[in-house]
Amino acid sequence: MLIDTHCHLNFKDFDKDRNKIIGLCLDNNINIINIGVDYESSKQVIELAEKYKGVYACVAIHPHNVGKEKFNLKELTKKAIGIGETGLDYAFCENNKKLQELQKKVFKQHLELAQELNKPVIIHSRRLFPEILEIVKEYNIKAVLHCYMGRWSYAQEYLKLGYYLSFTGLICYARDYDKVIKNCPLDRILVETDAPYLSPIKGERNTPLNIKAIVEKIAEIKGESFEKTAKQTTENAKKLFNLV
Repeated sequence: MLIDTHCHLNFKDFDKDRNKIIGLCLDNNINIINIGVDYESSKQVIELAEKYKGVYACVAIHPHNVGKEKFNLKELTKKAIGIGETGLDYAFCENNKKLQELQKKVFKQHLELAQELNKPVIIHSRRLFPEILEIVKEYNIKAVLHCYMGRWSYAQEYLKLGYYLSFTGLICYARDYDKVIKNCPLDRILVETDAPYLSPIKGERNTPLNIKAIVEKIAEIKGESFEKTAKQTTENAKKLFNLV
């Protein structure tokens, strides 16, 4: 079994073949964790999880959507296996200090909810690793750095907190991630597609069916077998998300 720990099959990119893609994944022994980015999409991922065995849901307000709606996810978390994706992203509000502070406030609300409910957190970092680190140190949570793109020095700080690092199809053609992957213990690595984004093949819509290519690349970089890498990353996902 493989587990795509982060994708968005509820997005409109899959409106024409969502059920087909999910069926193909389950037929190929690929389980799926769908990620909400606002209240409506969080409801949608819950609905998909209720419909398919082997499909799970995480719920959150993505930092891009902060300010567009109130934080009101608590009732959805009962059926979710995690809180996310949440975090900080100033790419579209570099000169808007008010919105940056609102992102921090909502991020902390997510962390408080995760701590209260003992649910893991999926963190969207967008290169703000020091800022996020200062915030998460105040909470007793389990977490994964979604689509990790930071330095090894930052990675070490998050690993000290017991967090996981997750990698996408970017690693299949960009060498920027090799050092972190090589140095990171295999039992702290997760794999994800972030479908429909970040395909291992540039220009193509991504799907969870591409998760195997990511596992293969991690195995290659670490000098391990595909079988060992697949087994360990799957066990890591099960442990973090408390999957039986």
